[in-house]
Amino acid sequence: MKAVVWRGVGDIRLEDVPDPRIEQPTDAIVRLTASAICGTDLHFVHGTFSEMVPGTILGHEGVGVVEEVGPDVRNFRPGDRVVIPSTIACGYCSYCRAGYYSQCDNANPNGPTAGTAFFGGPKASGPIQGLQAEKARIPFAATNLVKVPDNVTDGQAILVSDIFPTGYFGADLAEIKPGDTVAVFGCGPVGQFAITSAKFMGAGRVFAIDRIPDRLETARYQGAEIINFDEEDPVQTLQRMTGGIGVDRVIDAVGVDAQHADHGPAAEQARQEQQQFEEQLSQVAPEGTAGNAGNAPSQALEWAVQSLCKAGTLSIIGVYPPTMQSFPIGAAMNKNLTIRMGNCNHRKYIPYLLDLIQQGTLDPEKLLSRAEEMSDVLSAYQAFDERRPGWLKVELVPGM
Repeated sequence: MKAVVWRGVGDIRLEDVPDPRIEQPTDAIVRLTASAICGTDLHFVHGTFSEMVPGTILGHEGVGVVEEVGPDVRNFRPGDRVVIPSTIACGYCSYCRAGYYSQCDNANPNGPTAGTAFFGGPKASGPIQGLQAEKARIPFAATNLVKVPDNVTDGQAILVSDIFPTGYFGADLAEIKPGDTVAVFGCGPVGQFAITSAKFMGAGRVFAIDRIPDRLETARYQGAEIINFDEEDPVQTLQRMTGGIGVDRVIDAVGVDAQHADHGPAAEQARQEQQQFEEQLSQVAPEGTAGNAGNAPSQALEWAVQSLCKAGTLSIIGVYPPTMQSFPIGAAMNKNLTIRMGNCNHRKYIPYLLDLIQQGTLDPEKLLSRAEEMSDVLSAYQAFDERRPGWLKVELVPGM
C-alpha cells in the first residue's frame, strides 16, 4: 500500500509499505477513505520533536471503513464506517474510565508514565504507525473507533478525528461561561475550532490573534474580532478594547512553532525578551548549551498571561515539546491565574460532536479548505507549511 513515511528531518516520502495486519485480539484494520495534514505533523518534519523513528508512517487523523477485526472487538464489523480518534486509549484503565483518554495507562507501549500515545508520532508516543496511508492497524479498536452516521460526510468526519475536538477541548479547559470575553492566540485549524467552540458555549466576545490575513479573515467570518500582531501590539490592543481589564479566558492554540512579529512594538518586545533570556541562560547554562531554543519563552504564552484579567483562565492546547521549560510563572501567580493544559481526550468529545453535526447544529466542513490526492502529498505538505492562502486545513484522499 501507499503511505507517507518519515525518513529524517525535512525528509518525508510517499512509499510502498506492507499492508498492516491484526497483531492483537483487540486490533482492527481500517481502509482509510480520508486522512489529513496537521500542524503537529510539521513539528516532526521540522525536527521540533526529537526521537522520530525513520520509517514511521505519519498522520493521526483518519476516517475509513473497517476491513477486519480481532476476536475481542465485539462492537464493530467489516463494512462499518468509522472515525479514528487521534490519541489512543485502552478504554478500561482508571484514566480512560474517568475520561482522561490521552493519559491512558496501557496504550503507550513505553509504559504508563511515558505519556500520550498517538498515531504517527515519535518514539515516546509508541511509535504507532500513522494514518496517512491506504490502510491502518487500530489498537484497542473497541475504544479507538467511533461509528460515523450515514448523513455525516467524510469531510465533516475527518475534522472530528482531531482538530474539532481539540478546539472544543481548549474551550472546555478555559471554562467559558455565557458572556465571557475570550482571546484565541493562533488562527490555524485548531484555533478556528476553538473560536467555533467558544461562540457555541456562549462567549460574549471572541478576539482572534494571528498574522496571516487569510486566517484572520476566516476568524472574522466566524464573528471574531481580529488582531494582526504584525500591525499592532496584541496586549495593548486587548487591554484597550476591554477597558483596561483584560480578557476572561485565553486559549493558546499556537504551540512551539509559532510565527513571531516581524516589525512594530510587538516585534521589538519579542527581540528584547529573547536577548535577555539568552543573556541569562549564558550565565547559568553549562558550556555549549546556552541559547537552547527549546527553553526560550513562548511569545504566545507571554502575551496570553499579559492579556488576561486578574483571576482569568489560560487554556493551553498548542503543542510544546518536553524540552520547553520556560513559562512566565511569576506574572501568572501575581494575577491569580488558573492554568489548564494538555493533550486532547479525543474519545471523550467525538460522539458529542458527531451528534451536533448529524443534527445540523454545527458544520465543521466549512473550515475544510483543501482536498488533495495522496499522490500529491509532498506538494500539499509544502503549501500547508508555508501557510499559503486557501490552505487552512488539508484533507488527503487515497485514490481520489
